[in-house]
Amino acid sequence: MKPEISQQKQTPAVDIDRLAGLLAKMQKPSGEIPWSDGGKTDPWDHIEAAMGLCIGGYTNEARRAYEWLADIQLEDGAWYASYIDGKPLDKTRDTNVSTYIAVGVFHYYLITRDLAFVRKMWNTVSGAMEFAISLQAPTGEIYWAKSPEMEIDRMALLTGSSSIYMSLKCALAIGRLLGHDRPAWETAKAKLGDALRDGYHLFNITKSRYSMDWFYPVLSGAITGAAARQRIDHHWKKFAVEGMGIRCVSDRPWITIAETSELVLALAATGNHKLAHIVFNWISERKFEDGSFWCGFTFPDMVIWPEDKISWTNGVVIMAADALYNLSPACNLFSHEFWKTSERVSNENLAN
Repeated sequence: MKPEISQQKQTPAVDIDRLAGLLAKMQKPSGEIPWSDGGKTDPWDHIEAAMGLCIGGYTNEARRAYEWLADIQLEDGAWYASYIDGKPLDKTRDTNVSTYIAVGVFHYYLITRDLAFVRKMWNTVSGAMEFAISLQAPTGEIYWAKSPEMEIDRMALLTGSSSIYMSLKCALAIGRLLGHDRPAWETAKAKLGDALRDGYHLFNITKSRYSMDWFYPVLSGAITGAAARQRIDHHWKKFAVEGMGIRCVSDRPWITIAETSELVLALAATGNHKLAHIVFNWISERKFEDGSFWCGFTFPDMVIWPEDKISWTNGVVIMAADALYNLSPACNLFSHEFWKTSERVSNENLAN
């Protein structure tokens, strides 16, 4: 169903109506949103696309995306790492992939204020959190996954654990909305935050080549304030290509639109909207004739690669535009100040 998009939802850089409409066309009748036409679906990127739909006014489509996840959730609260046409493709049970549902559901609530739907999704969100926390190491990091043979892979990923930190924040916020106290989640979040800030040695350092390892601790709000600004500044030249965007990997000449948009979210989260606007403008014209954004491109030869039109890339472009232009009530979802205020108010309510 095509919603009415107000003029306020158009930006100088992105036609939100058009982008969200393209995402809606990619969604299957089941609610599943694959990477691309005929491609696989993974739950994390499926949610990223659903958030783009919701910002664009396609709230019914976003709701169906979350209901699809609820329908296929495994008994232990996890999801498989990927599916194709609803059937398991990779039976790894990934903690990061499984917890992102909390971010999507809280995002949906901020836009729709549909508390009944949040209540309906509570068991799904709760199960996902319990699965991830069951794989938390004594030192705070969260192990990556369980293999298809149900063996725990004790590798911890900085990007994945940062995303789980954001998921825990959103799950706790949902719990507060519904009157559910989860002190074990609070403890897990605190331990995970300490690991992300001070336990670099606990994570797989081979992934430090990836730009997400650079800014995800900031994007998630695990690292804030002066430390967040220092982290962004320290690795800027390693990943940022002025006038073009953000490298996916530091030693490869490949700019990706998703990583660039996520850095925009991280910069906006810290309050650095001026730089966030500059970076977003670097990629504003990197799109196909139908208005959808490229996945990435090489430089200096400027070859579009891959040529597929990727759902989650366009979902996060919409999210970045929302953070910059305040298109929806969820525009501050990643804002450090938003969470600081939210948690302070919650603590004051508990005290009273």
